[in-house]
Amino acid sequence: MVKTLGYILLAISCVSFLLIPVVPFLGFPLIKIAGITTGLIITGEVLFYLSLLILGRSFYDKIKNFLKFRKAKTRTSALPGQIDQNSVPVE
Repeated sequence: MVKTLGYILLAISCVSFLLIPVVPFLGFPLIKIAGITTGLIITGEVLFYLSLLILGRSFYDKIKNFLKFRKAKTRTSALPGQIDQNSVPVE
């Protein structure tokens, strides 16, 4: 039941972020558009962090690994007499 609540909060958070580009086309005055957009951003952030709090560390790690576009290269130190592939020769 608790995990279901976490997923529901995450879904509402995603919907609130997806509504941000739609708000300017609804015909509101500029001041109201700014207020609604700010409210949607704050609501989305709060609900996202609440869902992470409810779903736990493992879910956070899944999201973090999903959003990694490029893994960092590990640097290996070259043994004496070997050329390091990652180093640039200095002339």
